[in-house]
Amino acid sequence: MKWFYECPTLEEVKARYKQLAKQHHPDLGGDTATMQEINKEYAFATAKAVKGANMTDEEAENEILSSEAYRKAIEQIIHIDGITIELVGNWIWVTGNTYPNRVTLKGAGFLFASKKQAWYFRTAEYKVNKGSGKSLDEIRSKYGSEVLNEVKPRRNHFIQ
Repeated sequence: MKWFYECPTLEEVKARYKQLAKQHHPDLGGDTATMQEINKEYAFATAKAVKGANMTDEEAENEILSSEAYRKAIEQIIHIDGITIELVGNWIWVTGNTYPNRVTLKGAGFLFASKKQAWYFRTAEYKVNKGSGKSLDEIRSKYGSEVLNEVKPRRNHFIQ
């Protein structure tokens, strides 16, 4: 690491980032390429500080790529009305009025679980060879659940 090599704790990483941003941000006279490099390394250093100093560079890189994949998947579907997006364990589950949006969901990398009547997204590291046979409610109770959006009901407008 070029920018954060002396920062073993999260607090030190954040302090160093603020210092570097003041020096290299394009709005403050710096250049975009340098700031992008700092941002990428900041994500790497943050993951390493959070997971522990014994985390290898490869593990930290995988953590960053994984979180980026989840962010991109959610961004592609967050605008859809009538669905609920929730994080259950390390998987994203989508329920609600998904049928009309199946092409969008599939394009965003989601897969359909026919027995659960829900769509899911997970990175390759969380792939399982055989499903557990548990219902989505059982999975929620085992791993916990965090709703990322509320179902936005469709509005019916009547013309008089």
